[in-house]
Amino acid sequence: METRLLHIFRNTPIGREVLLQSMYFCKSIGVHPVIYIPEFIKFLMYFEKDVVQIDLDDSYLIAPETASAHAVEIVRSQGLPEPNFIEPKNFTASTLPDIPVNFDFMCCPRTISDLSSKIGLGYIGPRVRRIVHSAKFPVLIVGTIYKPWKSIGVMFGGSANAINAFRLGVRISRLSGLPMNVYTQLGKHSPDYYKDIIQKNDLTWDMEQYVRNWEFFDSGEFSVNLYKVPHDALVVIGAYGHGVIKEMLFGSTMEKVQSILPNNLLIVGPKYQAAM
Repeated sequence: METRLLHIFRNTPIGREVLLQSMYFCKSIGVHPVIYIPEFIKFLMYFEKDVVQIDLDDSYLIAPETASAHAVEIVRSQGLPEPNFIEPKNFTASTLPDIPVNFDFMCCPRTISDLSSKIGLGYIGPRVRRIVHSAKFPVLIVGTIYKPWKSIGVMFGGSANAINAFRLGVRISRLSGLPMNVYTQLGKHSPDYYKDIIQKNDLTWDMEQYVRNWEFFDSGEFSVNLYKVPHDALVVIGAYGHGVIKEMLFGSTMEKVQSILPNNLLIVGPKYQAAM
């Protein structure tokens, strides 16, 4: 079965940049794009234990007569075959389509629920957070300007979700042929503590085979140390929720990374299930 990425297309200049970045990701690791061009400003995603309603702004409905052609043109510009387009078959209400969730990746801008003028670094919309929290697939969060990435950067703090992020980083590095770096902020633990976690999870060979450099930040604030992450790296990181409030927290490390780094982010949520 082919690996697929879901992309919600907006027929605007910002939407073009986001789709270019999404298709670069697909091209780099051999993923087939599946594109949804909204006909309504709302849709539902039925996850195993959550139903997420996405409320789009009107910019997603701009110029529907050219949206499909523009999307195909962008996909072809990356040397990819023509994408599949989603045509919803099920509707919870007449103007509320149900979008399938059986994908391997999904691409989102930092928010898919607010006007583009409100999108800024450090703000990830609540609907995107809900998707990350509920989805079995990783979520690719991209910026508003298309920028190819030349390495993989994995944030590793030793948790179970950090292990998942590391494994995903290895997979992306293997498929793309790009080098991988790992970043760990030391606190009360020594580097040996984190190396033991890698060993206990049978990841020593992957570390030796794919990781170019494992950088331990043994001093300074993590937010300051993030300057050492290359500007053209795809950053892979685990996120986890602390409960459902107005906005779901990702965890302190994730919040700092997404609010400081302008890089494209590949986020592994707590329900993530690795591909076989």
